[in-house]
Amino acid sequence: MYRIDASWPAIGIPACVKSVEELPFHAVGEKYITAVVEGAQGMPLLLPVLGEAYDIPSLLDRMDGLLFTGSTSNIHPRHYGGAPDRPDSPQDPQRDATTLPLIRAAIAAGVPVFCICRGHQELNVALGGTLHTQVHDLPGKRDHRSPKNVDYDARYAPQHKVSLEPSGMLTKILGRTEIEVNSLHWQAIDRLAPGLAIEAKAPDDVIEAVRVEKAKTFAFGVQWHPEYRVTENPVSLALFKAFGAACRDRARARLRTPGKAAE
Repeated sequence: MYRIDASWPAIGIPACVKSVEELPFHAVGEKYITAVVEGAQGMPLLLPVLGEAYDIPSLLDRMDGLLFTGSTSNIHPRHYGGAPDRPDSPQDPQRDATTLPLIRAAIAAGVPVFCICRGHQELNVALGGTLHTQVHDLPGKRDHRSPKNVDYDARYAPQHKVSLEPSGMLTKILGRTEIEVNSLHWQAIDRLAPGLAIEAKAPDDVIEAVRVEKAKTFAFGVQWHPEYRVTENPVSLALFKAFGAACRDRARARLRTPGKAAE
């Protein structure tokens, strides 16, 4: 177990709103917190999803990176002009109201962002793309949903191969052009947002990873879940280490800027 150092970069993790005994809680899954600590060697800061209550520029002044997590909820189709989602689609309007503008502002400010599953979809929607709401119903697509009636290790076990773009940044980070990933999603990118580059695809051409082309720093989305048991998977660990390195660069630059170190 790592001992968290106060000098580690501050990595914000926007929460999801969950109902516990009929009361709303702002929550982040422990696996994401652990991945920030053990994979990125960052200080995880859990951010309640307060939407317009945030002064986003001042919030970003305090952040060295942002991790946008997966969730059981889906982005509301109104944010990308999509058709109505399935009637039982779980929603989290407070998260939508927080993460979509926060992603745009973070990229513009040069704050490293790592977007996982729902976060990967949020990245695409925030920059002007659209989503498929039920990939398994599309002709020629596999069922990317989580395996049923199995334990967590089986749910997060590799389910299919992913081909990386040979000249992409993920290929440079990972040193390979093919990996195996888990698969726990109903939704996926449909129309790619302007300014995003495809970094990886599944065998059925579902977009599995993207990069912000003109980003000043690390700005990636992946459809799979590298946070699960991050230190046990060399690919997952390499991704979080690259993210953590970018966050440390941001921390050094932030603390060198007059007025920021005292905030």
